[in-house]
Amino acid sequence: MFRPEKDHTYLMPAHFGGNLFDTSYKASQRATMLSVSFETDRAELERYIPEELELRIPEVQVALNQLTEINWLGGGHYNLVMVSVPIRFNGKRDHVDAAYPLVVWENRTAPILTGREQTGVPKIFADIEDLHVYRPHYASSISYEGNTFLSMTFEEKSPVTGNDLERMKDQIRSLDLIGWRYIPKVGAPGADLSQFIYFPQWMELEKVHTGTGILHWTELSVMQNPRQHHIIKALSALPVKKKGQSILAEGQVILDTTQARVLT
Repeated sequence: MFRPEKDHTYLMPAHFGGNLFDTSYKASQRATMLSVSFETDRAELERYIPEELELRIPEVQVALNQLTEINWLGGGHYNLVMVSVPIRFNGKRDHVDAAYPLVVWENRTAPILTGREQTGVPKIFADIEDLHVYRPHYASSISYEGNTFLSMTFEEKSPVTGNDLERMKDQIRSLDLIGWRYIPKVGAPGADLSQFIYFPQWMELEKVHTGTGILHWTELSVMQNPRQHHIIKALSALPVKKKGQSILAEGQVILDTTQARVLT
């Protein structure tokens, strides 16, 4: 009969086997990242921040990542769009600053399942187009079953070079996340598991351009997107009080999955 091995890690269905837990392993991938940020109303944004967390700045970052050469997918690729905010976790033991993802849309099943099960990143499915590039213009759209709910555009202005590039490398290097791994009870309200997970990751930035980024949200009906329409409505309703930085960056992203840990 099947019995899990103590030094292995497993994903469902576990009975087909797992992998030896190797602390030296890191997931890596090439990334082209289009990031648009804006300042919003603190009270409105805090409606979506768990009470265990502290919102550091009422700023929202919407980042499209076009990922290729992924080692754990045998050189495969996928796209994601992450909406995140800067938070602080102040626990009995841990005091951590990181980004808290409000939602992450991805267009491939494997990273959705692993990210949700292992690190509590709130990943859900959407169709995410590769970037349309007609320099200096870039664009993508995110949709569900043919219904577009987010369009992103970017007009490239100038490359970042010299000392400014070195400063931006330091600024962008940390992409650490804090996920909320929430597993509902079976046949009853409430949670069987509710814990915050620190997930270290970083970007080895190679080149970056500044420019003008624009987000355009389109609310969907229950019929158009029955499981996500309320998420889209909430994000589209956040007021844009001040536009932040918009960049297009390229580099290598490293996910240190074996160093993820439960925060207390």
